[in-house]
Amino acid sequence: MTYKERKVITIGVVSELTGLSERQIRYYEERRLIFPERSRGGTRKYSFDDVETLMEIADKLEDGLQTYEIRKINEKEKRQNKTAMREEMIRGQLNARFHFNAPTVKN
Repeated sequence: MTYKERKVITIGVVSELTGLSERQIRYYEERRLIFPERSRGGTRKYSFDDVETLMEIADKLEDGLQTYEIRKINEKEKRQNKTAMREEMIRGQLNARFHFNAPTVKN
């Protein structure tokens, strides 16, 4: 796990870094746009990746997108990333087994 993925930042610090209110950040969590971890005491913990995601959310909202549209875009990107990762793994297995480099398929 990289430092950007470690969930160690409190909501107050995230609010300061992003300029978003704590209420806005909690709302984005309610809308399933951001997924903080919880400490044993229930404190939300965010990563630097989460901070970047929140900034992207804010930009998309400024562009006029609704939260459900942002969630759909995020879900589509996640599916595409999984597919790309799966294809890369298959190419790696083919190469390891047959010393074969299959051409990369572009979507």
